[in-house]
Amino acid sequence: MIKNHYDVLVVGGGISGAALFYELAKYTNVNRIALLEKYDRLSKLNSAGTSNSQTIHFGDIETNYTLEKARKVKETASMVVKYCLQHGHENNFMFAHQKMAIGVGDVEVAAIKKRYEEFKELYPYLEFFDKAKLALIEPKLIYDENGNERPEDVVGMGVEGGEYSTVDFGKMSESMVSEAQKAEGKTTDVYFNSQVLSIKKLGDIHVVMTKDKTFTADFVVVNAGAHSLFLAHQMGYGLEYACLPVAGSFYLSKKKILNGKVYMVQHPKLPFAALHGDPDILADGNTRFGPTALVLPKLERYVNGTYLDFFKTLQFDSKVAKVFYDLLKDSDIRNYIFRNFFFEVPKYGKELFIKDARKIVPSLQLDEIEYANNFGGVRPQVINKTEQKLMLGEASVNPGTGIVFNMTPSPGATSCLGNARRDVRLVCAYLGKTFDEDAFKRELID
Repeated sequence: MIKNHYDVLVVGGGISGAALFYELAKYTNVNRIALLEKYDRLSKLNSAGTSNSQTIHFGDIETNYTLEKARKVKETASMVVKYCLQHGHENNFMFAHQKMAIGVGDVEVAAIKKRYEEFKELYPYLEFFDKAKLALIEPKLIYDENGNERPEDVVGMGVEGGEYSTVDFGKMSESMVSEAQKAEGKTTDVYFNSQVLSIKKLGDIHVVMTKDKTFTADFVVVNAGAHSLFLAHQMGYGLEYACLPVAGSFYLSKKKILNGKVYMVQHPKLPFAALHGDPDILADGNTRFGPTALVLPKLERYVNGTYLDFFKTLQFDSKVAKVFYDLLKDSDIRNYIFRNFFFEVPKYGKELFIKDARKIVPSLQLDEIEYANNFGGVRPQVINKTEQKLMLGEASVNPGTGIVFNMTPSPGATSCLGNARRDVRLVCAYLGKTFDEDAFKRELID
C-alpha cells in the first residue's frame, strides 16, 4: 500500500470537516479516512465559539428564511440536537434558551404576525408574544433607562423555554472527531499543522501536498472555508464563482441583559443577517450583540496573511464589478455597508452601534457594552459570476472526478450533519461503498 494513501481525505477541521469525518467513520464501510487541519487544533477559525453566534438555526426565528428553506434547515438543525443528546452534551456545550424574533413598529409587527401564521404549522411549539407578554419574559425589550414603556408596538414569535437553541460548534467538532476515532477496524487519522498547498489529479487518485507530507486519496472533500474556492480555482474548477469574505464583529455586554436569543426582522434589501442579541455561553451568559458585516480583503480573520489569496479567489473582472455596482447603487445597502465599516472604529464605532442595538434594548448604555476583541469570523459569501449576483448561503463545486469543494457560510454549522450526509452519498456512490442510511436515520433523524 502507498504510504499516506486513504480512501477519503477530508481537508479542513472545522465543524463541516469534522461532521463528514464522523459520518464516514460511523455510518460507512470506508476503511481509511484522514482529516487534514491547517492549524494546531480543530475549529480555530469560523467554527470556534467566539467566531459565530453559537446558534442552532432551526428557521423558526430567522425572518430571512423562506418556508421552503426553513423546512430544510429544520431537519439538519434537529440532527445537531440529536447528536448532542445521543452523546450526552446537553448542558455541556449545548443549551436550551428562550428565543424569539421581534417586530418593532407597525410594519414589522404586521410582518411578525403574518410570519407566525405561516410558520406555526411547521413549528408547532411557536408562541406569539404581545407587548404585555414580552414585558414579563424579556422586559429589557420594552422599558427604557427610566423604566418607561417604549412608545412603539412590539411583538415577538418564538419559544419561552425548553427548546435547544445554542451550541459551541468548536466543542462539537472535537466531539465528532473523537467519536470517529473510536470506530473499530478503521484507520481514522488526524493531521494538524497540515496546510494543503496543492491538489492534483493523477490517474484515478488525487495527490495532496502539504508543507512536509504528500498524501494520496481516492476521494477528497475540501471543507476549508473561503480556501475551498481558492483550492478549487488552483485546479481549474469553480471558475464561475468568486469569493467575497464578509467578517462579522460583535459587541459584548458586561452583564446578562437578555434572558435568551432575540432576533430582529431582516431588512428585505440587505443580504446579511440582521442584528441580534444572544446569551454567550463562553462569557457566563452575558449578552453578545451582532454580527456586523464588514467586507475584508483576506480569507481568514485574526491570523496573518491570506490577502493575496483573497485577490486570487475574488477574480475581479467586469462580472464581479457588476455585482458590486448593483449592491452599492442601492442607498439602503450602500449606507449599511458604510455604517458597518464605522462600527469598527474605536470609541466612535460603539456610539454608532448602540443606536442600532437600542432597537432591541432601548435602555442600553455605552458603559454596558464593549467591542468584543477577537470575536467574529469570516463568512465566505459566494458570487455567482454567471448570474452576476451574490449568493446567500452555501455553495459546492463538484466536477464529478472524485473531489468536492464546499463553501458553508451561515447556516453552514447548523447544516453540518446534513451536508455531510450529502457528501457521504457522493463518496459512497463514487467508490462503490455502502452508507448505512438506516442507522443514520435511526440515530440522527427519528
